[in-house]
Amino acid sequence: MTQTQPSSGHRPLDGEIDVYGVTHPGKVRPTNQDHFLIGSLRKQMDVQLTSLPDVEPLVGQVERVALLAMVADGVGGCYYTADPTDEVAFSQSLMEAALHCHLDFAEQGTRDPARRGMATTLTLWISVWPRAYLLQVGDSRCYLLRRGELRQISRDQTIAQDLIDQGILTRTAAHQTRWANVLASAIGGSEAAPIVTRLDPASNDIGLLCSDGLTKHVSDTRIRERLLTAASAKVACEALLEDALAAGGTDNITVVVGRMPSDSG
Repeated sequence: MTQTQPSSGHRPLDGEIDVYGVTHPGKVRPTNQDHFLIGSLRKQMDVQLTSLPDVEPLVGQVERVALLAMVADGVGGCYYTADPTDEVAFSQSLMEAALHCHLDFAEQGTRDPARRGMATTLTLWISVWPRAYLLQVGDSRCYLLRRGELRQISRDQTIAQDLIDQGILTRTAAHQTRWANVLASAIGGSEAAPIVTRLDPASNDIGLLCSDGLTKHVSDTRIRERLLTAASAKVACEALLEDALAAGGTDNITVVVGRMPSDSG
């Protein structure tokens, strides 16, 4: 976890945070198993935008407690009450929530044969001002663009990445093997190893959550260019989606972009 000081600026209002998401089945897959959700947590959760069916967007008047965004890439939500100022307890609460989802998936598989073998990645950003936390299981990524530098915050939980970390394969060689898309950790899979990273939002930050349907086709250089030049989160999402489709669109594609206001003081 990063151990930096939180921003001293004011908490952005709902209307000051530019956030948007898109999802697409791509050009090859017959169905879309990706989903995303963007919402504000109050005394209830107001869903602002989502690809999930039968979830009606709401607009609430209660003061925001937290803002969250998540991407899930299905193969074949979690917020527990905890003190967000206690970094250890809050991180533990997020990990326990992910593991609870993992066990629930497994239990549903034992009860319903049609759901056996189902699994999903989960990459969730939850901002409880002045801090933010990233919860990750699987290989859906989180990027942060800050002062012109694009950095991948998440770590791909794949067999290929494990081999890279162990020095067995180079990054180039690993991504050319069959292990490149084999998950080492997934909600509902054989193992779930949730990781929580603390982040400290700053003015002008741009965050990106995405499934691997984007990153297998669009380079980090292109992602940085799109995030830097787009006039809004919506424009950035749509441009990146078009880039992935133009490059082949061989998988489901999901992109969520959030932009902090330029002046949070």
